[in-house]
Amino acid sequence: MKKIVLVSILLTNFGWLSAQNTGYWQQHVDYKMEVSMDVKTYQYKGKQELVYTNNSPETLTRVFYHLYPNAFSPGSEMDARIQSIKDPDARMVHKATVNGVETKQSRIKDLKPNEIGFLHIANLKQDGVAATAKEVGTILEVTLAKPLLPGAKTIFTLDFEGQVPVQVRRLGRNNKEGVELSMTQWYPKMAEFDFEGWHADPYIAREFHGVWGNFDVKITIDKDYVLGGSGYLQNKNQIGFGYQDKGVTVPMNKKQKKRTWHFYAPEVHDFAWAADKNFLHDVVKGPNNVDLHFIYKNNPKIIANWKALQPKTVELMKVYNETVGNYPYKQYSVIQGGDGGMEYAMCTLILGEGTFEGLLGVTGHEMAHSWFQHVLASNESKHGWMDEGFTSFLEDFGLNAISEKPVENPFINAYKGYISMANSGEEQPQSTHADRFDKNRWYSITSYSKGEVFLTQLSYLIGKDNLLKTLKKYYQDFQFKHPTPNDIKRSAERISGANLDWYLTDWTQTTNTIDYAIKEAKEAADKTVVTLERIGRMPMPIDLYVEYTDGTTESFYIPLRMMSFEKENPTPAIKRTVAKDWAWAYPTYELTIGKPKSAIKKITIDPSGLLADVKPANNILDVK
Repeated sequence: MKKIVLVSILLTNFGWLSAQNTGYWQQHVDYKMEVSMDVKTYQYKGKQELVYTNNSPETLTRVFYHLYPNAFSPGSEMDARIQSIKDPDARMVHKATVNGVETKQSRIKDLKPNEIGFLHIANLKQDGVAATAKEVGTILEVTLAKPLLPGAKTIFTLDFEGQVPVQVRRLGRNNKEGVELSMTQWYPKMAEFDFEGWHADPYIAREFHGVWGNFDVKITIDKDYVLGGSGYLQNKNQIGFGYQDKGVTVPMNKKQKKRTWHFYAPEVHDFAWAADKNFLHDVVKGPNNVDLHFIYKNNPKIIANWKALQPKTVELMKVYNETVGNYPYKQYSVIQGGDGGMEYAMCTLILGEGTFEGLLGVTGHEMAHSWFQHVLASNESKHGWMDEGFTSFLEDFGLNAISEKPVENPFINAYKGYISMANSGEEQPQSTHADRFDKNRWYSITSYSKGEVFLTQLSYLIGKDNLLKTLKKYYQDFQFKHPTPNDIKRSAERISGANLDWYLTDWTQTTNTIDYAIKEAKEAADKTVVTLERIGRMPMPIDLYVEYTDGTTESFYIPLRMMSFEKENPTPAIKRTVAKDWAWAYPTYELTIGKPKSAIKKITIDPSGLLADVKPANNILDVK
């Protein structure tokens, strides 16, 4: 009964959100899949039935599927990208000597036929009638047997067969930590169609996008394997291995060679799983009665860390719930996948070895993705900063909250990364597609660090309380949707009353930088006139702090005219004066301080460090 109630709540909530926003629509999919894995050849075969609901106002004549495993084959676009980019991902290359010179070679390039990944489709039908399908790399182009009208449903059926590659990245087998099967992005997945059109991006480097729906998945595999993944296990008592009901585990029939694991994942946009013969499985209760599953190798070197991780994960989920909103499902799985860390629906696959701090950090990051990507499903390929950046913010905020020694600014490394990139002369706008960055390094800093600073700097603009209220409103309004950059901006505007269009534009669509300077301080009778200068293109309000020779401090707030907003005093213990506003077109600004220059020791722009000024050295003036 509880399971049925949960699904009903999710679907009812999803429908209510759609109904309340009459101009908004999104497609819906319901998957039923049965797959059988051959653990000797690492090949799998399956059948898929997909009920597709066209909630768009358009008549569709084509659809597109993602065939992600095809990327792991020599000559693929992913292979070509690894060979051509200036700084290929270290996990996807190996050292090789060519003509006596040591170089980095694509690991995909050297895969043998029995090591590559592939996913092929056969017998594709629409409502029982054959449809025309064309495989183009990692995309399947399908011409419908009949047009799909607005508001109508259709059923696609197909057979598929795939091969799990020797692990290069995410999807793979027998990785360096000995995990046998990491099954991510493994099945024929319907591409997203929204108000912008189709998002049938080839799998070249990284992120993905998907359609909301329900997944009913049956996986048949040799009986010795333990599985973890997305969704709720439907046949716990048949499985055992810690997946028990009311404390009772039914022993396996020794003659049985295979078993079928049946999962159901409601209202998600992806499905992932992992399997190994040597997995341990622990379950602990998290906030709101969520089952937290920990699935990891029976390796004596890592067990202590994985046990210590469990109460910390409970603490983190509590912080995330309080900061953004409640995790809406009743299970979450942390699975040793042996390759970095990557978020999936209701689970993550992460590296399982290394230090405890590293294990906790990657778990904190990937679990935070459950809010920023698997409930708020922005388009990672187009707006990676909304996904990785907001997740990094929640990770750093949460880890600091549960730390024995919390710090005032846990986001300082994000600022360092962004400022370093901004001063490199090689920065590309955040609006750059994830596959189009000149370097992997710039993608990472742009998405993770600069994306994180987008939120922390909102705290500087509208105040910390308003930022936290913004996150909650954003989550409340856009959960189970595909929010765009304008949605987070409008959430902040509705909470604060500030005008923030300029901020979204300059920060995400340009490489304009923030650079303010204290140009000079001059004596004027018994007062001091401070001249400030805007050197960078990007405008900002200014928090100016003045330290006097008698040990006291005073702050001055200079509003930005185009914001039409006055921020509350972030340091109530310090007297603050609100000065006249500063309009962007004026390159300089004069502020009069009501004390002589001899009484002033130091003047500082934003000592909090929340303003991402790329030349912080000119933000301080020591008065002599």
